[in-house]
Amino acid sequence: MKNKTNSTRIFVVEDDRMYQRMIKYVMELNPDHEVHLFSSGQECIENLHLQPDIISLDYTLPDMKGEDVINKIKKFNEDIIIVILSGQQDVSTAVNLLRDGAYDYITKDEETKERLLNSLSHIKKHLNLKNEVAHLKSQLNDKHQFGNSIIGNSKPMMHIFQLLEKAIKTNITVSINGETGTGKEVIAKAVHHNSSRSKGAFVAVNMSAIPKELLESELFGYEKGAFTGANTRKLGQFELANGGTLFLDEIAEMDLNIQAKLLRALQEREVLRVGGSQPIKFDARIVIATHRNLVEEVKKGRFREDLYYRLLGLNIVLPPLRERGNDIILLAQHFLKNFIKQNQLDQLSISKEAKTKLMSYSYPGNVRELQAIIDLAAVMSTNNVIEADDIQFNSIRKEAGFLTKEMTMEQYKHSIIHHFLKKYENDVLQVARKLDIGKSTIYRMLKEGELQGGDRLNSQEFGARS
Repeated sequence: MKNKTNSTRIFVVEDDRMYQRMIKYVMELNPDHEVHLFSSGQECIENLHLQPDIISLDYTLPDMKGEDVINKIKKFNEDIIIVILSGQQDVSTAVNLLRDGAYDYITKDEETKERLLNSLSHIKKHLNLKNEVAHLKSQLNDKHQFGNSIIGNSKPMMHIFQLLEKAIKTNITVSINGETGTGKEVIAKAVHHNSSRSKGAFVAVNMSAIPKELLESELFGYEKGAFTGANTRKLGQFELANGGTLFLDEIAEMDLNIQAKLLRALQEREVLRVGGSQPIKFDARIVIATHRNLVEEVKKGRFREDLYYRLLGLNIVLPPLRERGNDIILLAQHFLKNFIKQNQLDQLSISKEAKTKLMSYSYPGNVRELQAIIDLAAVMSTNNVIEADDIQFNSIRKEAGFLTKEMTMEQYKHSIIHHFLKKYENDVLQVARKLDIGKSTIYRMLKEGELQGGDRLNSQEFGARS
């Protein structure tokens, strides 16, 4: 381990004590340099576990040839930068050593110090650039790790993660279903950035945001002169996504005429620009999303059955936020952290009462609505704590409550228990405590199949958690 976070560890391998002291002096002109001295090649090799960044190596050591030392260093870690210092001025020797992996070759003369300083300057720039690139790559990878881009550890989300792991291994079409605001585009981006196509473009098209008369030219492009105003050729979204991923959001909003053309494009893996006569091949992975039930849309004649089967692929159904239990708090803390960072605010926390209030709401607008609620709460808060009064629910939709349907008292009881079992991920003991009822009551209902959603089949699972 290095002593300083930003230090550069340097080995000086030199049997001439005078040169050793001179090189050490030059190296330590920079206080961030950590210099270690060795008098033989073997000493250097035995200490490579210290992970030096740079090695200043005398070509003529008493125990080993310079070429042999270089080979052993590079075999241990090819990223270590080696600068050769030699009393020889033989050009062929220098060329061979540089070919073997040395970064620089400096002859020992009156200009050695200046050349060494110049070489160190170039090396430091190289190392800084390399570290910056590594850091950016790490940030990019971290950003798109499922656990970082998709927040949640509830049982429904664990299932989503399992499906995503399967999705990224092939180029299968992925269809994403879920209510508005559940994060369908986040899932689509996660599929793209973790797949073999991550270096290609991620192109998103929202079908509901484009007038139907313009959708064909948007998807497939057009040729110059294809219609009034087409002054230049325009590439379509299929071509722009070539080599990457094309995300077709709100796919159910497409006109039936465009659906037929989309089906042909997907079957033939080629598109025809508006006004064009030459088919253009494309290679893009297709990910689709909709908040509608496509099966119902097919039955009602609003979506082509053949296109449905072409697009279905691996189906990922996103759970609404109200069914994700404690994910609500995890997401709230995530959004709060981002809001603080973006607005350079002091640290804020969420009080226990505020968390309880957040958990009591059904979030018809799902994750998107929760983010808006947290952003506002951060602004309204005082004393660096978000209190319950800072949480404001302003949904434009009515709360989906149990009283919206006319049922018997027994049916209401079953619905309430079923709701809380989903909310607390089938934790019978917690539900019993929340509702102040005996756990045996819940077990009996499960065993007898009185609860909705096939709970009879899961009664053993519930029992195991007690």
